[in-house]
Amino acid sequence: MRAHEIDYAIYGSEMQYVEIELDPGESVIAEAGSMMMMDAGIDMETIFGDGSDESKGLMGKLFGAGKRLLTGESLFMTVFTNRAAQRQSVSFASPYPGKIIPLDLEQYQGKIICQKDSFLCAAKGVSVGIAFQRKLGAGFFGGEGFIMQKLEGDGLAFAHTGGTVCERVLRPGEMIRVDTGCLVAMTQDVDYDIEFVKGIKTALFGGEGLFFATLRGPGKVWLQSLPFSRMADRIVSASGNAGRKEEGSVLGGLGRILDGD
Repeated sequence: MRAHEIDYAIYGSEMQYVEIELDPGESVIAEAGSMMMMDAGIDMETIFGDGSDESKGLMGKLFGAGKRLLTGESLFMTVFTNRAAQRQSVSFASPYPGKIIPLDLEQYQGKIICQKDSFLCAAKGVSVGIAFQRKLGAGFFGGEGFIMQKLEGDGLAFAHTGGTVCERVLRPGEMIRVDTGCLVAMTQDVDYDIEFVKGIKTALFGGEGLFFATLRGPGKVWLQSLPFSRMADRIVSASGNAGRKEEGSVLGGLGRILDGD
């Protein structure tokens, strides 16, 4: 099934959203809860799987939906279809501060491997599946787990990132080491593995975790400067048992007493 041809525009800087224009009869698929707004002529339907192969029977659809559970995603996806006689728009928003990356799968041999929670939406006909890592090291010790998502087809897909996006094109044999949470997506030719941080003191007290990802070219990788897990850890740390620290205030604990804390 060829993917539907869609037009799009990305708006915003820190909290972006993508507006997709659909011709009559065209559709886009998205994760549940990502829709921001849509025109009156857009019809919304919840389906099993991604709808990329409508010839599948019920068992095939259930199997496809079940695979999504392995990546930590919902069993269901939402299809937005233009039922009007003229062009209609539907918009999808990032779930946290960062950037939206448009990925034309036809430019990347029809396949992109991405972090399991980075997919936002795609033209109907794009298949959203799972990608098993070839090496056990990447499976058992990778911060993002053994299973990653794969986007396949010939249409447009959109991924979201945290913070600023870094795009690197790796030459054959060129290798970089990155924090496992900072990896967003990569082309299928990139070799991905997990490496243990050398040195017991560095591993235990370095603050960068015990493992990092090694990415070896040729191929293209997309990295994010602020993984959501890192941002969440900072928020939890700042709002934990310490309560209000009163940094920079001469009141300190007295301020908390006056507030009734």
